[in-house]
Parts: sequence; C-alpha cells; structure tokens
Amino acid sequence: MIPMPREETPLWTDAEALECVMVIPEAPDVRTFSFRPPSGARFLFRPGQFLTLDLPVPGGSVQRTFTISSSPSSHSYVTVTAKLQAGSIGTKWMFDHLVPGVRIKVFGPAGVFHLPRQPDDKYLFIAAGSGITPMMSMNSFLFERGEDPDIVLINCAKRPRDLIFRKRLEYMASRLAGLKLNFVVGQEDPYDAWTGYRGRFNQLMLGLMAPDYLDRDVYCCGPESFMTAVREMLNALGYDMARYHQESFHAPAATLADVVEPQDSFPQEAAAAQIRFTRSGVLADCGETDTVLAIAKASGLNIPSGCTFGVCGTCKVRKTGGEVHMLHNGGISEEDIAEGYILACCSNPKGTVEIDV
Repeated sequence: MIPMPREETPLWTDAEALECVMVIPEAPDVRTFSFRPPSGARFLFRPGQFLTLDLPVPGGSVQRTFTISSSPSSHSYVTVTAKLQAGSIGTKWMFDHLVPGVRIKVFGPAGVFHLPRQPDDKYLFIAAGSGITPMMSMNSFLFERGEDPDIVLINCAKRPRDLIFRKRLEYMASRLAGLKLNFVVGQEDPYDAWTGYRGRFNQLMLGLMAPDYLDRDVYCCGPESFMTAVREMLNALGYDMARYHQESFHAPAATLADVVEPQDSFPQEAAAAQIRFTRSGVLADCGETDTVLAIAKASGLNIPSGCTFGVCGTCKVRKTGGEVHMLHNGGISEEDIAEGYILACCSNPKGTVEIDV
C-alpha cells in the first residue's frame, strides 16, 4: 500500500522509482498512465514540463520523454499520456506491460515550456493530437486555482473520437466562464453528429474562436508541420511572436540552452522578387510581400478572384517554376498543391516565379 502524503512528506526525486497505479484509455491508441512514489513523497513541477521514462524493452532499456498531463496541484500522483504510433518501441512496451503494480525508473521533471509562476495573463492554447497533453496540465492547474482564468483553448484532431481529454475539458468549461473551448476535426465519425469546426485550422477559424488573439500569450504543441502553420498564420496576422511559445513532439527542451528557435522563412518587405507570367509574356518586378494576384492586376492581367483570403479557390493558377509562400485558408487541396497549383490571392513570390497566366 502506498502511504498518503502528509505535510512533512518530502518531495519526490528521481532517485526513487515510480509505481504505476492506474491506466486510463483516453482515445483510440491513447492511454494515460498514473504514477505514485512508494514512499508517498510529493511531486513538484510546473504545468507543461515533462518526465523521462526508462523503459525496460527487450534488448535493453530505452528512454522516452512524455509531457506530464496532470496538474501540479495534485501533489500525490503524476500522469503521462501516450499515443501508440506505428513502429513505436517504448510506447508499445508501455501498452503491453505497464500495468498497476509495475515500477519503473523515471527522471525529471524538466522542461522550459510551462506557464509563468504567476499565470494571470490571457492565454491562447493551440494543440493538435497528443499535443494537448501539456495544455491539459496547464488548463487543469488554472482550473484548480479557484479563480476564473481567461483561456481560449483550440484542440485539433483527425476525427471527434481522436480528441484527447474531450469530456474532461468540456466539464471544466461548464464550470468556468473564462474557459472558451473550441474543437476542430478534419472529418466526422460515421453515424455521430458533429456540430463543431471541420477542416484545416486556419486564420478564419482563429478570428472566430479568439477575436482578441493579439492580446493573448500563445502556447502551441503538435506535429512540426502543424506548429509551422500556426507560426506562419500568426506572423501574417501581425502577432508579436515574442509572446509565442511551443513544445516539440520530438525534442522537448530541458533548459533554455536546449531551445531550438524555428527557422522560419517569412516574406520580407525589403526583399526583391519577380513574377513571369509565361502565357502573357509579362515579367513584373515586385517584392516578397506582394501577392501574385496583386501583381497580375497591376500588370493588366486578369486572374478571376473572389474572397481574396484563400477560401473560395477562385484564383487557383498553376505555378510552373520557382517558389511561393502560400498561406491559404482551405481553398486548395493538398493534391492540387502537389501538382503545382497555388492560390494567387495568398501566394507571395520568393525570388523569380513563373505562373501559367
């Protein structure tokens, strides 16, 4: 039996192995593993930090990092939430062997992706897939402070059944007026009505979900491609990126020295570019911040257009050479992009670009 912690109980350190005490299914191929120290020691960590689990897989131990999904307000236990991926070794061992009563070596907590010591600001949490785990710790901590926080949480997944922690988040939102909850899915589950947002998370959705996003501190976690898209979106909207924070699936930073700054390439106002409209024989000088549509119109060329915001797809044209920076809002498919098509209204030239117009 694990003793109950008391006020004089010492803090847990990674010199003591942790015992699995509960396993909770969260979503398809997603489980939460709850741990306690046999000594009854208390946990101390900051919401958003991670633990490193030493997993005794066949052939030798492997170490895997998992964000803590429980709140630091709960001192007697700690949880990590893992998604089983194809080809996984460590997580596969956890799903097959990590059951109540099993003890493993755990290191940490560590990580610089966490809330400030006095989390009294306005927050925008953006997550995709299992990137919701640090946001769950942050959200739970703010929920348990006994104050009404100011949070907009955006959780994206492939399907409704893949939304991790959905019911728990909905419960918290039903008790906090200051928690605004938004779900985005790529497609619906069969025979299950879905009334939330559908499609690829984009600028229009952001404006509807958090009209005051410029006033909020943003915390983002998800696949690298998802976080890149979020950064591009925020930068294009004039957001102060000094207030943007993110955690990587693959390389969580233990210290500030480990933080790798994203190597984003955004259109630069002072950078020169050219667009060659091949069918018309027009070569136009421009800047990287100009759109293909704007330069076409200024050159006397007609590209049909509608929304001018990357939604309707009316201005789709084929790019036959060069590169563009395109930030669309769902008006073009990945298949069309792979075939060389772009939306002229939201594509900025990089260097010299050739357009079939």
